[in-house]
Amino acid sequence: MSEPSQETLVELGVIQDAQGLKGHIKVRPHSSDPVALQTCKEILLSLLPRRNVGATPAQQAASLTAYKVKEAKLHSGFVVLALEGVADRDQALALKGGRVLVPRNAFPDAGEDSYYWIDLIGCKVKNLQDEDLGSVLEMTENGAHSVMAVGCGIEAVSKQLIPFVPEVVQKVDLSLRLITVDWQADW
Repeated sequence: MSEPSQETLVELGVIQDAQGLKGHIKVRPHSSDPVALQTCKEILLSLLPRRNVGATPAQQAASLTAYKVKEAKLHSGFVVLALEGVADRDQALALKGGRVLVPRNAFPDAGEDSYYWIDLIGCKVKNLQDEDLGSVLEMTENGAHSVMAVGCGIEAVSKQLIPFVPEVVQKVDLSLRLITVDWQADW
């Protein structure tokens, strides 16, 4: 795997535990539909915590270890991975708590009218009256549909929660990083 920059890496899950005796790892995915995690051929693991304040970019990059994925399957809400070089339970347990990262360009195509949340975060949101509602700070799932937390990126304070449904989201233009919604600023 070529050396990706920290900016192009996407965290897809966290190693929860070992699975079985042959070195498989059980990953708790961050997505309810972990298609990118199930289809990747290589991953990077970091044992540094997500918000490692004291680590320099060089230290963060040095903490990454590349692994080829031999097998990936969904099991009871987890993704179980078999990695080259991890052959027994003890080796798998040593990776517990590790963050699973994949370069964004390794994701499969999202398809028409489908989007990866990572691509939506940071997009400007405007309504049909061309009022600026803010930027997408976070995407969440409420059980029925996805929801955009929209607000000011500087303070990272959410002003509104907007349903990410076809009745509200009129257009998504990833090239312009713009989402147009049928939503009022004072709702």
